[in-house]
Amino acid sequence: MVQSFDFMSDRLKTLRRQRIVVAAAHDDDVLRAVDRAFTLGICDPLLVGRKPDILKLLEKNHIAQYTYEIIDEPDDAKACRLAVDIVRAGDARALMKGLVGTAVILRAILDKNTGIRDRRLLSHIGLFFIPSLGRPLIITDAAMSIAPDLETKKHILENAVEAAHLMGIENPHVACVAALETVNPKMPATLDAEQIVAMNQQGLIAGCTVGGPLALDNALFAEAARHKNIGGPVAGKADILLMPNIESGNVLYKAISFLMESPGAGIVLGATAPVVLTSRSDHADTKLHSIALALYLASQKGMNE
Repeated sequence: MVQSFDFMSDRLKTLRRQRIVVAAAHDDDVLRAVDRAFTLGICDPLLVGRKPDILKLLEKNHIAQYTYEIIDEPDDAKACRLAVDIVRAGDARALMKGLVGTAVILRAILDKNTGIRDRRLLSHIGLFFIPSLGRPLIITDAAMSIAPDLETKKHILENAVEAAHLMGIENPHVACVAALETVNPKMPATLDAEQIVAMNQQGLIAGCTVGGPLALDNALFAEAARHKNIGGPVAGKADILLMPNIESGNVLYKAISFLMESPGAGIVLGATAPVVLTSRSDHADTKLHSIALALYLASQKGMNE
């Protein structure tokens, strides 16, 4: 089982450099991130975008211009479509967003004729390694699904479970997070949790064990669960936190990243290749970790196929 971002990076170093294609690569932070990943030996970046601007930024950041292949495409939408084409052709294992609106790159990914959507839903996972837990923690969804209904949560969970399997967690424990641990008709998150647990018990959601509703503390820490006399296989042992909505997911993701100074990784799943969609405000380590996570999952999936 994966225990750290260094573990993933070390594993990637044993493989031939994995190609990641960057759409609209004329971005300072993104170029620094892919250069760090290249220097560590974990990726082979292919840069698509405004070549004159990319070259200026490489020079500004003291990055050797001859190191990377650059495809000149001044139009951002076309750069995204070209990057997606490269992934669809099997010439890159992961896709990364550069200086372009998220809606633009998603439009290219989701295009019915030329896109790379592989599942019914694109969803976001955040991955963290928090010392007090002693295990990987996946948070979903913090960036894509605004107000997921029950069916949407099912697909969000299935994407996260697949990622957990690729990380070596054979039967991830999933906590449906809410504000309390009992079903309350006035709190929709608790009603969804009850139904998702039932779907898991009926075999409609496979490959994991689901519990809930659970509050954050007793989902993660066994002592907190004992204090409240909360039993079940998931209480205090959650590997995946299925958040009730994007607000709670996003706040938790950023609280861990910034307040705890524990930069994690964030990627989008549901396409034929993982997609790195980090925010410009994300820590530099978050961008690096996200590249490592995307390429690690892609390499593991490739070995299993």
